[in-house]
Amino acid sequence: MEKNRLEAFSDGVIAIIITIMVLEMKVPHGDSWEALAQLWPVFLSYVVSFLYVGIYWNNHHHLLHATRKITGATLWGNLHLLFWLSLVPFTTGWMGENHFGRLPTVLYGCNLLMCALAFVILQQELARHHGPGNPIAQALGRDVKGKVSVALYVVGILVAALYRPMLGFAVFIMVSLIWFIPDRRMEAAADQHRMKKE
Repeated sequence: MEKNRLEAFSDGVIAIIITIMVLEMKVPHGDSWEALAQLWPVFLSYVVSFLYVGIYWNNHHHLLHATRKITGATLWGNLHLLFWLSLVPFTTGWMGENHFGRLPTVLYGCNLLMCALAFVILQQELARHHGPGNPIAQALGRDVKGKVSVALYVVGILVAALYRPMLGFAVFIMVSLIWFIPDRRMEAAADQHRMKKE
């Protein structure tokens, strides 16, 4: 199966996810700075979630460009990732509207954790399908960055649940900043794949 349809479908879903998130931000009642300032939790949660969705879109793009072909397992792995990403607007909105309350923040962290695990599963499926020594497996290596991220999500969830939700949210921001720094591994693998085709 060609990967173009998978890419187009995924891009469309991710675009809808971002659209839903921005539509969740309601216009303030009032024309003062005070009225606008009351929306800071909603805006902050939106910015962080937008960053996360953008990071997943970017890494998904590079992952698929390093991919030669996809299988049925790849399709289901991709749908699994999109399912958890599609819940981001809900958990973002609930957390922002409730000013980073304990349960909403914990659920938001669980959503981020499931997105990360779904992406790891998709990567591993593509690496396994392409055989040993393939560009995807080489780019992943020991995937220290991915493993550290999963561990930090768990830490953030526990901190939000047992101590302070805003401190847990700060851990989630830290993970997004780790991934905001461009990850060249998969991009290099995609370039290597492109050179082999030429």
